[in-house]
Amino acid sequence: MDDTSAAVDAADHRPAATGPPSKAARNATIGFLVFLVVLSNVGNILFASFVNDHPGWLIAMNASNRNLALASNNLDAIAFFGIGFLRLFAPDLFFFWIGRWYGDAAIRWMERKAPTYGELLRQLETWFDKARFVVVAIAPNNPVCLFAGAAGMSYGAFLAANVVGTIGRLILIRAFSSVFEDLLGSITGFIGDYRWPITALSIVLVALTVWSDRRGGRDGIGDLVNLEEGISEAEAELVGESTMDADDAHQAE
Repeated sequence: MDDTSAAVDAADHRPAATGPPSKAARNATIGFLVFLVVLSNVGNILFASFVNDHPGWLIAMNASNRNLALASNNLDAIAFFGIGFLRLFAPDLFFFWIGRWYGDAAIRWMERKAPTYGELLRQLETWFDKARFVVVAIAPNNPVCLFAGAAGMSYGAFLAANVVGTIGRLILIRAFSSVFEDLLGSITGFIGDYRWPITALSIVLVALTVWSDRRGGRDGIGDLVNLEEGISEAEAELVGESTMDADDAHQAE
């Protein structure tokens, strides 16, 4: 069986989308994810000012690998693992819910709004049924969590795999920071000495990133706010493709 056939077979065995349990649940989920996007951008802007003086607040806002590595040696283990885990895990369950609510349409929506993940999501079609726990544990990111929900992964299995993967990531980053403590200390010292020019540059970079994403048809906040519209468009695409496949099959007979 080739990858395409396997992907189709996997899609056929995914549970039907149920939709959100209520409008309030949908709005709360979208609102929380929008808040996290804004918080992440604020963390990028304040990075130079917070990495030395407020490392806990920095990773609470934006727990990128860069921030975690640079903040690690300025935090005790409890603060690093506690704050880091909560921030990394925060969006995962919500994307899992979106996948569970909207099924294949959520996957198509994610492919359209995050093209860099499109190939990953298509590959997951062939991997997920065979090793779903491993996939989530290795890469508990937003697209994978959404796919886990769409694929009907149980809450218990998803939470267990996500926790294992998130803690594993933090352990690796903590170890990396410990090994390269002197180098990272020099970097954070440089950032502290030039915090204001770096902050100004960060503002420019965040603005350019937002502008570039919007020009490319991607807008993290807008995509979430208009989730229902995006899902409807994705569902229409899937229906159209299904109709075309049926017509092709009929003509082939």
